[in-house]
This record gives sequence, C-alpha cells and structure tokens, in this order.
Amino acid sequence: MRGIFRRGPRLVLMAGLGTALALPALAVPPTGEATSTTISTPATAQVTENALTCSLTSFTVSVAGSSNFPTGNVTIMDGSDQLASVPLTASATSPISQATVQLGLTNGSHSLSAVYAGNVDFQTSNSTATPQSVSVSTQCTSAFVVTVNNPTQLSSILNTMTLTPGQAGMGTILVTPMEGYVSTLTSASFVTVSCSGLSDEAVCTFTPESVEILPGQYQAVSSSMVLQTYAQSTTQFAPFDRPGSKHSSPIAWALLLPGVFALGGLSWSVRRRRILGRISLLLLLGVITLVGTTGCNPNYYYEHHGPVPNPPTPAGNYTVTVSAQSNDGVTAITQNTTFTLVVK
Repeated sequence: MRGIFRRGPRLVLMAGLGTALALPALAVPPTGEATSTTISTPATAQVTENALTCSLTSFTVSVAGSSNFPTGNVTIMDGSDQLASVPLTASATSPISQATVQLGLTNGSHSLSAVYAGNVDFQTSNSTATPQSVSVSTQCTSAFVVTVNNPTQLSSILNTMTLTPGQAGMGTILVTPMEGYVSTLTSASFVTVSCSGLSDEAVCTFTPESVEILPGQYQAVSSSMVLQTYAQSTTQFAPFDRPGSKHSSPIAWALLLPGVFALGGLSWSVRRRRILGRISLLLLLGVITLVGTTGCNPNYYYEHHGPVPNPPTPAGNYTVTVSAQSNDGVTAITQNTTFTLVVK
C-alpha cells in the first residue's frame, strides 16, 4: 500500500513534465508574411487660428513586408491611449505600405507609436520598441484647424497656386480636430468646407463637401479641392437664322400693301365722312403700336448678333479663403485659412 501511494505523486509529476515539454511542439506557428512597423520623427507645424497658435503634428508610419505590400490599418498610440486608426496605402518603395497622419495634440509631451493589426496574409508588428517623443506647446483653443495642402505631400502647406486661364488646380483640405475637442464629442460632427475670394470666372469644388469627425478620431480628415479657371471662348456663334429674317416675306407684303392702300383710301375720303377719318387715325395708331412692340423684342440682339463669347478668368492675384464650418444646432464653429491664387 505504501508503494502505491508513493508511485501516485511520481506519476502526476511525470505527466505534468511531459505536458510542459509537448506544449511548444503543439503551438500553432504564426501564419502570414512577417512585417515590421516603423514611425518617422514627428514634425510639428505652427498655424494661426483666431490669433492663437495651433500645433499640428505630422508623421509617417511604414509597414514593410518581406515580398508584398501589407494591407489593413495601423493604430496610432500615445502611450496607452489610442489616437487614430489609419488605412495603409502602397508606397513607391516595394514592399512597403505607408500612412501619413496629422494630429492636433494638446500641450505637453507625447510618446507616439504605431501598431499594425495584421490579417490572414500578414503578421502583426509594432513600433513600441522605439516610440517617438514629441513635445507640443500651443495656445490653441479651436475645435479644429483647417489647412490647404499639396495632394502629393500632406505635410507641405500650400501657400500659392499658379494657373493660366483654362487650367485646373488641385489641393487637399485637411480638417484636423484638436484633441481637447474630440474628447468632448458624444456623436459624429460634420464640417462643411467652402471657398470665397475668386472672380466670377473661376470656381472651386470639394469632394466631399462635408467631412465627418467621429468620437475618438484624432487624425485629420480630408476633402479634395479642384479650383477651375476658364479660358476665353474661341467659338464664333452665328446669329440665329429664322425664316424670313434675312429675306423679305411675301406674306408680310400681302398683308402690308392692302393695309397701306386702305389707309390711303380712308384718308382721301376724310372730307366726305368724318367717321372714316377717325377710323383711319385709330388704325394708324394701332400700326405704330404694333411696330414699336416688335422693335422691343428682348431676343432681338441675340437673334441678330449672336451670343457674347465667354470671357477668360482675369489675370491677377486672388486671396482665396477656405472656410470650414460645423454647427450643432446651437453654436456654429467656423475656421478659415487662406492661400494665394495667381492667374497669369
């Protein structure tokens, strides 16, 4: 009996040891292509909103695969706080995917890192081993900041756009919510962008016209801007040619000649019958009225001279104001930025 009780604990220990040795062999190896995530050194740009200085922090996250472009989203972290989830796009360097991020951080020090979630084709990776530290000093109290940027480089603020009449210029409008504003959101906030300061012969359009800021969304949202100028019309329009407009009409002469003879006959017989004189004067007044009415035809100039050619966008320098406005039904928040349009 004593031997049996002693063998029991030994069997349990041996079974536990065998299980521990077998677990690594039973572990499922990670599937998908290995990746590595890095985050660039943040660059802080100072902009002025309502006479206050706002700091916008821009940086690029790169996720490299071994042979293919990684797909999916990267999550931007500030310490243990999640700031943004940004989709990756393929870069010019194979096989690296990148995401450019612009944040409106509050005052103080921040430790930024990126985490790539991975998917069935790519393994997860993160840059937390080398977080990027950035110190922000700003007096900004705005809810959001609007900037006009070059579409090829989001961190490069576009101050001047030069076009010739007939050309179209493109840019990206970035609406960057400030961290203090995002923390107060309980539902989605919509911001509408528009522009002013152009001549009548130019127009700017935005896609989309309203951008959405969600609670917990700290990264900038964008709208594509197209600024279209117009060249002078070179097409010559011929006057509208109506039947009888260039040649005499037999029908008109058939009605006009008898009427003239009738008026002449009435005038000749005025001495015999006074009533005929009154009728002739009344008919003459009617003819004059009819002629005057036809002479005031509002389409006369268009039908005889054709439409006026479209003028070009006048040359000069224009200060274009881009406005971003949000309205919660009670308070309207408007932020503006400007750039210069040069039309040569």
